[in-house]
Amino acid sequence: MQFRDLKSQYRALKKEMDAAIEQVLDSSDYIAGDQIDELEQELAAYVGVKHCVTCGNGTDALTLALKAWGVGAGDAVFVPDHTFFSSAESVAFVGATPVFADVYEDTFNLDVESLERVIRAVLDEGRLTPRAIVAVDLFGLPADYERIREIADRYHLYILEDSAQGFGSTYHGKRAGSLGDISTTSFFPAKPLGCYGDGGAVFTDNGEWAALIRSLRVHGKGSDKYDNVRIGMNSRLDTIQAAVVQVKLKAFQEYELRNVNAVAARYTEGLGDCVKVPRIPEGYTSSWASYNILLKNEEERDQVRAHLKENGVPTMIYYPKGLHQQAVFSGCCLYGERLPVTTDICRRTLAIPVSPYLSAEDQQRIIRLIREKTGADA
Repeated sequence: MQFRDLKSQYRALKKEMDAAIEQVLDSSDYIAGDQIDELEQELAAYVGVKHCVTCGNGTDALTLALKAWGVGAGDAVFVPDHTFFSSAESVAFVGATPVFADVYEDTFNLDVESLERVIRAVLDEGRLTPRAIVAVDLFGLPADYERIREIADRYHLYILEDSAQGFGSTYHGKRAGSLGDISTTSFFPAKPLGCYGDGGAVFTDNGEWAALIRSLRVHGKGSDKYDNVRIGMNSRLDTIQAAVVQVKLKAFQEYELRNVNAVAARYTEGLGDCVKVPRIPEGYTSSWASYNILLKNEEERDQVRAHLKENGVPTMIYYPKGLHQQAVFSGCCLYGERLPVTTDICRRTLAIPVSPYLSAEDQQRIIRLIREKTGADA
């Protein structure tokens, strides 16, 4: 059994996928082929924004957005403590300081009360200039953008939507990728919409920012790649990867998103009385990059995980520590926040297999094994 069943996905898409890759090989347009422009137009239309700029990976997408805003040394950028490292790494990479806020236990997403407390603490200290909020759509679920927008407007901050895990989800009718001033996603293979390597994209309605990001992703180019007008990056999406995403995007829209939500619904029904299952607030949908349950404590989590492993079921822990506990951020000031929810979640969380291609038989076995170990049917 695979944690995210990419083998079954390839078998289902093999004919279209092989043809798309062969077309790139026949053309030999490995960099900046026609598929790049086509994909950017398709993604922008799907998300509902004016501009999509593809790039080398999701981390670069975040970095490009921050660079477009001129975020750097002396600036504070507010990041949820419970998320993948790149959400804060990109902030530090451009020279700014990540400041961590806690998350809600039932959605795993940014706690807006904690967010406002750390913003005010930074302002009171007066050392850093608040510039932006990184709002992460963790595990496929959008953050609470209405409340985050109120705070951003109050303190004159940009919202950078990190939708690496949330592509395809919705928030009150709007798609992830359209919810920030700039939004980003990742095409890492295990993401809801992935390629066969690394890839990413930036979304915005702001034409000036989009043009700047297009320059920054190719060494700060001006009129062409040999006319360099600023210091940029080397962060292009390869044509083959664009072709792969085009094929996957079609399947994603036609049935994958529907199927993975059906899988998640069966988990919620089958496990809701024995573990804490994810909550989808009214007006939201999730793209289920991951299905994370919370056990009573670390001991029960480890026992369930060992039981699943013994029976051939792979699991993951997203994430074993909060960002404030990472060694590289040990010197960051917490501004009075102790981040208790993140610290607790890290001891109790367990991600179980979820995929549009997970069979009903395999899923029922996973549910049965978890219920056995938690004593639900005793």
